[in-house]
Amino acid sequence: MNSLHREFTWSQGSAWDAADPAIELAGLDPGLMGKLLDHITARVAVIGRDHCYVYANREALAFYGKTAAQVVGRHLSEVIGQASYEGYLPWAERLFGGESLRWRGWIDYPVHGRRYLDETMVPFFPEGAAPGDGAQAIVVYGRDHTDLKISEESLAEKLRLLQTSEALKSSIVDYALAAFISTDAAGRLVEFNPAAEAMYGYRRADVIGMTVSELIMPERFRAAHQAGLDRMRSGEPGRLLGKRIEVHALRADGSEFPMEMVLWRTDVAQTVYYTASMVDLSQQKLAEQQIERQREALRQSEKLSAMGTLLAGVAHELNNPLVIVMGRASLLEEKVEQAALNNGGALDPELKDIQDDLRRIREAAERCGRIVRSFLNMARNRPAKRGNVALNTLVAAATDLLRYGFRSHGIELRTTLADAIPDLWADEDLLGQVVLNLLLNAQQALATMPEPRLLRLVTGLESHCDFDGPRIYLRVIDNGPGVEEVHRQRIFEPFFTTKPDGMGTGLGLATSRALAREHGGDLVLESRPGEPGCSFCLSLPISGMSQAATPVAGMPEAPTAARWRVLVVDDEPDLTDLVREMLEAAGHEVAIAESGELALALLDAGRFDAIVSDLWMPGMDGIALWREVSTRHPALARRMLFLTGDTLSPDARSFVAETGAARLDKPFSKQDLLGGIAALLP
Repeated sequence: MNSLHREFTWSQGSAWDAADPAIELAGLDPGLMGKLLDHITARVAVIGRDHCYVYANREALAFYGKTAAQVVGRHLSEVIGQASYEGYLPWAERLFGGESLRWRGWIDYPVHGRRYLDETMVPFFPEGAAPGDGAQAIVVYGRDHTDLKISEESLAEKLRLLQTSEALKSSIVDYALAAFISTDAAGRLVEFNPAAEAMYGYRRADVIGMTVSELIMPERFRAAHQAGLDRMRSGEPGRLLGKRIEVHALRADGSEFPMEMVLWRTDVAQTVYYTASMVDLSQQKLAEQQIERQREALRQSEKLSAMGTLLAGVAHELNNPLVIVMGRASLLEEKVEQAALNNGGALDPELKDIQDDLRRIREAAERCGRIVRSFLNMARNRPAKRGNVALNTLVAAATDLLRYGFRSHGIELRTTLADAIPDLWADEDLLGQVVLNLLLNAQQALATMPEPRLLRLVTGLESHCDFDGPRIYLRVIDNGPGVEEVHRQRIFEPFFTTKPDGMGTGLGLATSRALAREHGGDLVLESRPGEPGCSFCLSLPISGMSQAATPVAGMPEAPTAARWRVLVVDDEPDLTDLVREMLEAAGHEVAIAESGELALALLDAGRFDAIVSDLWMPGMDGIALWREVSTRHPALARRMLFLTGDTLSPDARSFVAETGAARLDKPFSKQDLLGGIAALLP
């Protein structure tokens, strides 16, 4: 018999003695035996040694699709086909030799096609046959299990698909980033995936069977959760099913955290289950809070920028009166000194008091001038420009700017500034911002402390094994609350602050350290075991000894005894009178022009060695005047000194950068003015 798939089970057995050809020999009733065999559900057939059918019951005839006359006495090849017959021949020899054969497998039949059969074939030996005579016939007992086999294979395939699906779902749930938990209708946990273990800090084996409310739900939400379960068990629809909601949950350590959850219902074999997919929102919330802090910092920055622009305008307007106060006080001091010289070098008490008052006025005005200049330098936005910078000068300017704040908060300021320390090669404005930030931080830290409130500023020069060479340092030391150990590692992080809301943006120290490192130095929080407050140390590399101011390129410094004709151009009479008196006191000849147009007329009419002009004036301003002078008097255009308090204007910066014109920032002293003139003239 020919088959695509076969399963064979061979076994030895005795011959069956109830086949049709031997019924009479066995002494059985042929009619009874025929009825029995015709009514069983298995196929029974007997094949003789000539390979012809001797008997076939009703089930066998139905299987072959033939009548008894078409089967009994017919050769095997006629009934089952030549191909199946040829497949049977190798077995026939063994069967007629006395072996019994049982096999199971697929067979192709001409009528029924491919069938799955379970057959047992045994040899028949007539009574009294000699052992060597061989079997007289073969009895074939078979059942058609095709439908059952097809069902089994279908079920096996469905089982395989189900197992594959379950394995995929299990792998998805087990390796999902989201936490999955499932409960029964009473809220008892039946599933708890690895992500849930990581999120909540429990092991699955320890929580299965526990109620979800007592395990991961904050106490304030448990009553509402139980009420929701009761409503759904009574048949009401779930209010939260299928919705994305944000809730709070508890970890094993008792900490509460925010999460996003989607809940759904599953019915399995009339049993209700609820499954929740959850995502921890802790990091997202922290990021949102940081973004909000950054937005608030940006809003504060925009507010400060607008305020800074306004205050810069106010400071600019203060420059002219400050110049006049400083200049007039200086001139009056000179007059008093001249009176003393005329009196043999001695001053009467009244003039001495006047001299002291003038000195106080001048020093107060100079202090105001330093404050205004420091503020404008800090507020202006310009490209970095490095030069020789005296750290002590920056510290003095910053303390002048904040002196009122220190005094109003009851802060005692002690400065110990080392003498003759070298200059730094730095950007004066950026470094001044660092010093100011450190002082402001100290002021805010001390403001809430009980008295005494002490702030110490110490500068000096030191060598350190960690540095390539000696460095200049500034220590800002206060007796405030200090910095907690847990915050020391984060104190320089952007947007990190320990100050109350509204007191800081968390950018001051981060920016200051970045600027210090940009200059090759560093800013550190020093450890002070057993001492109150904190100490910040700013250390910076030196650039060598301070150098004298370098005159404008191509303009050698003029002797101080030189006498020059100078044209002063300004629309404010008080300022022009002051500049005229300062220059005339130094021996220069001075002419006054109240506008740019008048200045051009004077230049066309006479000879001048230098021009001192305000940068911004009504009508023809200083820039337009310079262009006209460059065309009409090119040599004189290189000897123009511009007076300006507008350090913020891009136009002013652009003009000075493009032309290389000399500039003197307001407020200025008499020495500043004379030095500027001397630098211009050959």
